[in-house]
Order: sequence, then structure tokens, then C-alpha cells
Amino acid sequence: MRSRKSYAARAAPVRPLLAKEVREILSGRSLWTMLLLLCPLIGYGFFQAVSLYAESSSAALQSPVLANSLSPLDGILVPTLGSFYVAVTLLFPFVAIRVLGQEKESGALRLLVQLPYRSPTLVVIKLVAVVLAWLFASLPALSALAVWRTLGGHLSFAETSNLLFGHLLYGTLVGALALFAASIAESAATAAIIALAVTIGSWVLDFTIAGHPGLLAWIAQLSLTQTLRPFEQGLLSGGLVLGIAGAIGGLVALTSVWLPPGIPPRKKMRRSVPCILAIVAVLGASTQAGWSVDVTEDRRNSFATADQQLLATLRLPLTIKVRLAPEDPRYADLQRNVLSKLERAMPSVSVSLAGSRQYSGVSSGDESYGEVEYVYGNRTDISRSTSPREILPLIYNLAGVSQTSSAPGADYPGYPLIADASITLLWFFGALPLLIALCWWWSRHPRRFDRFLVHKGGLS
Repeated sequence: MRSRKSYAARAAPVRPLLAKEVREILSGRSLWTMLLLLCPLIGYGFFQAVSLYAESSSAALQSPVLANSLSPLDGILVPTLGSFYVAVTLLFPFVAIRVLGQEKESGALRLLVQLPYRSPTLVVIKLVAVVLAWLFASLPALSALAVWRTLGGHLSFAETSNLLFGHLLYGTLVGALALFAASIAESAATAAIIALAVTIGSWVLDFTIAGHPGLLAWIAQLSLTQTLRPFEQGLLSGGLVLGIAGAIGGLVALTSVWLPPGIPPRKKMRRSVPCILAIVAVLGASTQAGWSVDVTEDRRNSFATADQQLLATLRLPLTIKVRLAPEDPRYADLQRNVLSKLERAMPSVSVSLAGSRQYSGVSSGDESYGEVEYVYGNRTDISRSTSPREILPLIYNLAGVSQTSSAPGADYPGYPLIADASITLLWFFGALPLLIALCWWWSRHPRRFDRFLVHKGGLS
């Protein structure tokens, strides 16, 4: 009997199930309400970003040196998609919970689990439907990028794709979290409270313990707000992608355990232990993965090409001992300008923070405070500088290599643009909400909507 059921589960087509999940999401109010709220939210953020970018561009026309700092990634992409991030954090859990919460409240879940599908298959299909809903919800944000291009703005393909990929991972993570919350809660309202407690709690966690050394630093990395930061800085981090993928896979496994009704909670908890251990193992492994790629057009996260190539040939471990408090601004400058770049350029770099006392604005009594010790092989040197112009020659001297002169290359030109952003308000506050309202009205006609899914979407 078991072999027949397993064969039926393997042979059962998933397209009808996916069509059912997509139909339920698009026929509900939560997704359309989120879309209508996204229009003014993203529209106002985009309007402010374009206005500030135009003011900075006006100053850059008078001083061409300022044009080098005008990057659409910082000026347009991050602020605009930041509004989308807030909406996904606060509103998208309600959309994802509907996929499972409504079935639990109505009792349809007991019928669903009797279909020839395994629990992991049901959860994966629901997660795919949630991702499709996220893609649909991202249309206002994508339209903002199209409007920027229409205004004559510049977009780097690598920067834009990397940032959109980061938001996709974050949306999928929030969706998987919402599904797990719906699987352990008895009602959709309780599931929403659980999901929002985690997402909003991540903000609190990030604000309270971020920047502290040791165990607190590792706990701060678990905050959901940390997932987008490298992507906003123009970095594609392999460890971060691995950690997010592991968390999504673990949440899918936990949801599969808690999905079937009628199983005692104690038994579900015992089955959840291996899933939790697997998540912890993957997150631990992701922190050790140091592979990352700088996709920014201005190469802000990397040294000059000649320095990158030379640092990659230094095979001995480089140990750096920083005698600064985590909240000291000098440590932030050192981390941004030197340490993070060294960790990506050299094969083996270890950094330890020795200044654990609270920063008081000035060093008090300790003459060694502010020093940074560099140890390469059996040679040691100390510096107080946070500039790579002074630290790189120091490292080359420790390694006994001569600094290669950088080949002349084109500097980042910057992309100043003076554009009138008032016309964008007509789109985000008028045309786009009207278009969404018409699509909502059209989706409430079951025959037309089902005919679209069957013939156009190929989901029958």
C-alpha cells in the first residue's frame, strides 16, 4: 500500500496544485491591498530620491569632482527598493499566510493532505506560489526603475541584478517564515503575530547589539535586516546566499513537519529537532564562507586591480589586532576602507578586536588605544591609520614584496542627471493604482480568471 501511495505521489502532476494556489492568492484581498499601498509608498520614495539626486547633480555640474560620487545604486536603487523592503517586511507575511492559514481555519487542509502529494511537495508548491506573489508585488518597484530609465537615468546591469536578487532572497525568506508560522498557529491572526514578531524583532535586534564583538556579533548576523545590507553595498556574498538558502530550506522542512493535522505536537517537536540542527549547521558553515564578488561599477568594495592581484599572491596568514572599541568611528572607517577589502583579497586574514571597552570619544589613559597591529609570518608592524594608502605599503613591507604601480585606468565618471520628478507622481498616485484596481476587478470574475490561468498560464 505504501509503495502505491508513494508512486501516486511521484506521478501526480503539480500544475493543478500550483494553479489552485495561484488562484487563491490572486483572488484574495491581501495581495491587491498590498499592491495599492505599495504605489504611494514606492512612488514617494522614488520621488524623493530623484529630487535629491537632481540637486546633487546640479552641484556636480559646477564641480566635476563631485560627479564621481553620484551613483544610481546609492541615489536611486537603494532608496526606492528600501520602500519595497519595508512593505515586504510588514505586509507580505499577510499575503503568504493566506496560502496556508485559510485552509487550516476552514478545515480544507485535512482534505488537502489526502491528495497524492507528500507534505514537502505541498509546502514547496505553496512557497512557489508565494514567490510568484512576490514577483507580482514587485511590479511597482520595477516600474520605478523603468521610469528612471525613461527619465534618462543610468542603471548598471550587475548592480541592479544583484540588488534585485537580494530582495528576491529576502522576500522568499519572509514567505517561508510566514508559511512556518501558519503551520504552527491555529489561526491566520496568530500566524501573522508570530511572523511580525520575528521580522520587527529583527529590527530591534539589529539596533541593540549590532557592532558588538564576540557572540553578540554572531547573533546580530541572524537579524533579517542584515540579509540585504551586502546587496545594497554592491556585494554578492556566497556565504550570505548559502545562509539564506539554508534558512529557507530549513523553514520548508519544519513546515512540512508541522503541516499534517492529527499528529501529536510532541511527535512533531521530535521531528523538528534534526531540521533545527541542520539550520544551525548551515548558518555556521555560511559564516565561514568568505567568497564574495564586488559587482559595483565604481569598485568601491575593492582595492585597485594591481593591489588585488598582488594581495592574492600572499599565502601566509595575516593577523590583525585592532585596539579600538566597536562604536569608535575610526573602527568603522578601518572596517570599510581596509579590513573588509583585505578579507576578500587575501587568502587568509583574521581580525580580532581588542578594544572592548566603551568608547568615550577620546582615549583615556591607554596609550595603545587606537593602534592596529599587523602580523604576517614572523614580522610585525603597528599603525594608527585607517587609510589603505598607508596600510597597503605596510603589508607589502611585512611580506617582503615590492608594490606594483597601478596601471592607469578610467575613473568612475559618475552619472549626474537633472530630471523633473513631479511627472512620476502621476504614475504612482494615479495611473498605476487605477491599473491595479482594474486588474483586481477583473480577477473577481472566476470564469475569466480561470480561463486566463488555463489557456495563458498553462497551469491546467
